[in-house]
Amino acid sequence: MTREAISTELWADGPLFEWCGEEQACADAGPVLLSVPHAGRAYAAPVLARSRMGRSHLQRLEDRLADLLIGDLIAGGQPALVARVPRAVIDLNRDPRDVDAIMVRGIPHGQPLIQSLKQRGGLGLFPRSLPRMGELWRGPMGWDEAQSRIAHMHGAYHHELERALDRRLARHGQALLLDIHSMPPLPPSLPDGDRPDIVIGDRFGATAAGRLSEMAESLLQAEGLKVALNHPYAGSYLIERHGRPRQGRHAMQIEISRDLYLEERLEEPGAGLPRMRRILRLLVEALAQDLSRDRWSEAAE
Repeated sequence: MTREAISTELWADGPLFEWCGEEQACADAGPVLLSVPHAGRAYAAPVLARSRMGRSHLQRLEDRLADLLIGDLIAGGQPALVARVPRAVIDLNRDPRDVDAIMVRGIPHGQPLIQSLKQRGGLGLFPRSLPRMGELWRGPMGWDEAQSRIAHMHGAYHHELERALDRRLARHGQALLLDIHSMPPLPPSLPDGDRPDIVIGDRFGATAAGRLSEMAESLLQAEGLKVALNHPYAGSYLIERHGRPRQGRHAMQIEISRDLYLEERLEEPGAGLPRMRRILRLLVEALAQDLSRDRWSEAAE
């Protein structure tokens, strides 16, 4: 069975993920790369048949329509890797060893797995349950299927990111992965008593140079947004895997409150979407300019 057949028949109604913008055609793509791992909503019939609760409950796992946030950037040729497979099938922002034993039968003895806090809450590599909603699936999958999902989705997605970052590093001397997510509206937690509109995560400086996170924070604040850094979301596996700032490979997670771009039910595009698209375009342009300027500054020394 081909990879395309697997993706269509078992896990997603269409491709598992795809490049948007000009990644394949543009040899001179800038130093910034975008990733949207949690907005997939192409539910294949076998996925829905296995669900205990149906599409509307599985959609609760999505970063609802987060790929629309980068529409202006994609239209301008900015490369972005966008997952189409739903997060309910596999979480591309989890360690591939983060396998919930309740979700998979026949795990070989001695298999090197881990158990994260997220997994204990039902949200491991293969999401099992949602708070106050219960179990998502009618039964576990076999180990062979789990391995196949990991290879065809998780492994392939991260391989694509690695290759694209390698190209940027070779051409520009530095590269930045911006991992785009959305979050439910948060309660007030900032020192001024306001709630964050956007949370920037860089694993407390471990995955990106501090100047990049500070620049992002300043630009977003100048646009009238309330910004938090690393709290309550510091970033997870994806930026940990790809962010190595000492080697010139930077990675940041951007969490955007859904009420900034969706309507009041947080299901469909809202009046704020054009504004957020414009702001993200400004952010990517500013970060790309900084990375390019920093390279030429180093070359002159």
